[in-house]
Amino acid sequence: MHATRDFSRLAAVLKSKGAAAALAYLNAGVPHRFSGVYRIEGANLRNVLLFDKLGEIRPAFLEVVPMDASFCQFVVRDGLFRTNNSSLDTRLTGHPAQGIVVSYHAVPVIDPDRALLGTLSHFDLVERSIDDGEFELLYQAGRLMADFIPR
Repeated sequence: MHATRDFSRLAAVLKSKGAAAALAYLNAGVPHRFSGVYRIEGANLRNVLLFDKLGEIRPAFLEVVPMDASFCQFVVRDGLFRTNNSSLDTRLTGHPAQGIVVSYHAVPVIDPDRALLGTLSHFDLVERSIDDGEFELLYQAGRLMADFIPR
């Protein structure tokens, strides 16, 4: 992790290089394999931007996810959601994604009018944690990414 990682640097990357580069910048500060932006489309979430540390093609199961089968529903309901290991998280008992998406740390993507457009997350298929500074940067990024979500 880099000591100089901050909101102003993130904003500069977003402005000069675009949303994909900003997502890569965010991902560089965490151990998670994936960082993604999901747009709310009725009862579904559509992945509109994904960074994969392994550089692989987006897995089909991440393209469109029913809201009620996603952890994003908790971001929509509660304003954020964090779990290092969904397999052990009793809040998720019985959830269809429990133990599949193992680590999930996410915030809302909100436009300047405070409308909820989607979610911004770091996630992985294995246990991962995120420090509070990186989670705060993710939260701040959720306010910046709204302009870059295709509508």
